[in-house]
Amino acid sequence: MSAGNNTRLGIALMIATSVVFAAQDGISRHLAGEYNVYMVVMIRYWFFAAFVITIAARKAGGIMAAARTARPVIQITRGTLLAAEICVMVTGFTILGLVESHAVFAAYPLLVAALSGPILGERVGWRRWAAIGVGFVGVLFILKPGLGVFNPAAIIPLIAAVMFATYGLLTRYVARDDTTATSFFWTGTTGAVMMTAVGLWFWEPMTGRDWLLMGALCLTGSLGHWLLIRCYEVAEASAVQPFAYFQMVFAASVGILIFGEALQINVLIGAGIVVAAGLFTLWRERQQG
Repeated sequence: MSAGNNTRLGIALMIATSVVFAAQDGISRHLAGEYNVYMVVMIRYWFFAAFVITIAARKAGGIMAAARTARPVIQITRGTLLAAEICVMVTGFTILGLVESHAVFAAYPLLVAALSGPILGERVGWRRWAAIGVGFVGVLFILKPGLGVFNPAAIIPLIAAVMFATYGLLTRYVARDDTTATSFFWTGTTGAVMMTAVGLWFWEPMTGRDWLLMGALCLTGSLGHWLLIRCYEVAEASAVQPFAYFQMVFAASVGILIFGEALQINVLIGAGIVVAAGLFTLWRERQQG
């Protein structure tokens, strides 16, 4: 099986990516519970930017080639949006926990499908609109509005999902002119600049133990992105994308086993509905592709 079409290896890499990102989420939840979210995300981005620049410098053409873009404004918007989305999601971890946050965030593929029409001009058929509607019902199961126990903070991961979906669509849009390496470079460097401008105002001293965890957070972030890049290099995105849902399973496991979170029946049912609807939209996209 040739490079670029090794689906089994791609699936294994996507699952490994999900494990690493789930560990990253667990560390983020702890650190953001002890320190300011902006500072935690800023330090994480410093390491990410260094990682991105190192990769760019080793490729043909170096940093200048990686930075060359036909759409600098959209690239800057993408990078800023992702950094903001991470701040919102990590805040959700500290308020809601990993289980509920990821259950709601799992709706982002449905949001990508819904927003692909107005943002990219793509046609969304009635089957995908039906799946989006079903997925929204799943989100309502999780949020439980109108039952007297609705927590307004549950909207936080939904906002993060909208932001991440928009980021993904902008990434798809710039891919018409820019390479993956260019988009990756702008993601890391723009995010680092934006988070530094904000995060330095919220600096807090950290304990030695938490500096070790911060180091682990930075390493898992870089490792996760490297695994994801390798995954898309060896297999088609449409074949491996459904396995990205494993991150929700692994992150929920971290929340339950390490942070003592509870798995409510409405969250389990709602997440199942959302994932099923998301898998259907991914299948439809592959059929039409």
